[in-house]
Amino acid sequence: MSFTPEIIDADVEAITAALASPPETKSVVSFVPGPGIRRLALRFDIERLREALDECLRRESFQGGMQEQGFAALPLTQRPGQTEWTENDLSGRYWTRSDERYIEEPRENLVPEIDFSEFNPAFAGTYFEEVHHELTRRFPIGRTRVLSKGLYNCNSWHRDPEPRLHIPVTTNPGSLFVVNHHVTHLPADGSVYFTDTRGYHTAINGGETRRVHIVAALAYEQMTQ
Repeated sequence: MSFTPEIIDADVEAITAALASPPETKSVVSFVPGPGIRRLALRFDIERLREALDECLRRESFQGGMQEQGFAALPLTQRPGQTEWTENDLSGRYWTRSDERYIEEPRENLVPEIDFSEFNPAFAGTYFEEVHHELTRRFPIGRTRVLSKGLYNCNSWHRDPEPRLHIPVTTNPGSLFVVNHHVTHLPADGSVYFTDTRGYHTAINGGETRRVHIVAALAYEQMTQ
């Protein structure tokens, strides 16, 4: 297409320069570290993770009242002796700016992560129990959940009281994690990712299959505001 602009200004020059080379489209399906997100050296067996997911779902179904909105949880840890989980247990405190006022507001009640010290006996003997054991040998681990995100779906833009560890179990190239201004894909290859979810973040599933992560809260001192 041949086009001669009537005006040549900084905007025209910027777009002309941008069109001079095509965008890079391959690295978007790999992990790119950035502020607030990094891949740890610790790794797990991805096939055993997927087998454990299947086994756990044979024993119990995903929980939570947000399943129609694409958010569902399977609690891997609990308070000692706990037998039921509230909606607040499955989600917990977060802060968000939800509308045109741009005012930050708290949602739900703070969940003391350190209270969730016991592995859920419903899933005893699975590889997830081994994963939890290895994590607790290294870090103070609180709520550990299997979180499912439906296709063409995203979480709210929010921040949490504590950072998290993510272990992708099933994913797709359209599944992305955003921390503040950094966005990247987290491949499901057994890797463990540190995500500083004390900053604003969201998870996006723009793919055509479900995304499932193990998400473990790091039970260091929690932010209260």
